[in-house]
Amino acid sequence: MSLLDLRDLTVTYTTEGGPVPAVRGVNLSLEPGQTLGLAGESGCGKSTIAISILRLLPSSAKVTGQILFNGDDVLTMNWGRLRAVRWAGASIVFQGALHSLNPVRKIGGQIAEPILLHDTGVSKEAASRRVVELLSQVGLPAARADSYPHEMSGGQKQRVMIAMALACEPNLIIADEPTTALDVMIQAQVLNLIAGLVRDRGIGMIMISHDLSVLSATCQRLAVMYAGRIVEEGPAHDVFTDARHPYAEALAWAFPIIGDTRTRMSPRGLPGDPPDPAAVPSGCSFHPRCAVVRPECATKEMELWPAGDGRLAACVRVLPASEDEPAVRSVKEEAGSHER
Repeated sequence: MSLLDLRDLTVTYTTEGGPVPAVRGVNLSLEPGQTLGLAGESGCGKSTIAISILRLLPSSAKVTGQILFNGDDVLTMNWGRLRAVRWAGASIVFQGALHSLNPVRKIGGQIAEPILLHDTGVSKEAASRRVVELLSQVGLPAARADSYPHEMSGGQKQRVMIAMALACEPNLIIADEPTTALDVMIQAQVLNLIAGLVRDRGIGMIMISHDLSVLSATCQRLAVMYAGRIVEEGPAHDVFTDARHPYAEALAWAFPIIGDTRTRMSPRGLPGDPPDPAAVPSGCSFHPRCAVVRPECATKEMELWPAGDGRLAACVRVLPASEDEPAVRSVKEEAGSHER
């Protein structure tokens, strides 16, 4: 049984201007102990998926489909069951630790709170010992339990958020851009910390970021989102180094490779802006920005088609031209043929 299974998940926000679809028919699964990266530009629906898993969306959101956690549909759980799943079954490391921590409560009390709420048999002394243990696991001294959030650096606050997520020993952690606004050295420390804890504890993890290089180094599988839909999914390293969808390749090329003269001498950008979720283009929603667009891209309904071993891509280029012709041509090959 999968740890997490999203089936045809759709999230639509009700606004004064009308309904706005933020997530459109997403299917994803995560096995116990597996790590999945979720990538895409701002506004593509990544964070909406993250908070929908634990039903943290505002009342203006309409959610359809299924969110199966250990086989139980989160969307149909009663309040008592949902409360038991939050923190103890699955927890979230929110982006922006400064805004997620209570500024007038000490760190130790904030970490201990979910422990005391979810295990009524634990004494305050035992919870305090558990707080010290968690701080040690994320590389912070026990004295930090008596600190307020404003007395800590950005990296330390992010470590506190990770400690809070681990407090009730969940089976799933959702890390929503956990290294946002941190310098590169602290980013590396936080990412190494998360990877080590997930590996040692066998926890399933969904990590959300716009940086494919981070996800390819941290996660086993990678899903790329555009305009509320998954456009490519597969082994993380393969998606990063040899994308099948033009948008996934554009994301990968957005980060220059040290020592690679191609990225230094010929930097690549992606023209245009992501579409308005309330007015998504017909056919492939990426076709107005695509460098290898075909006439049928504007009208053909896209779905995830097989694109290699363990890979899926929502692009007509992965479809075979005939039954006896190989299906997959890389984005680089297609672009090169246009240039010639």
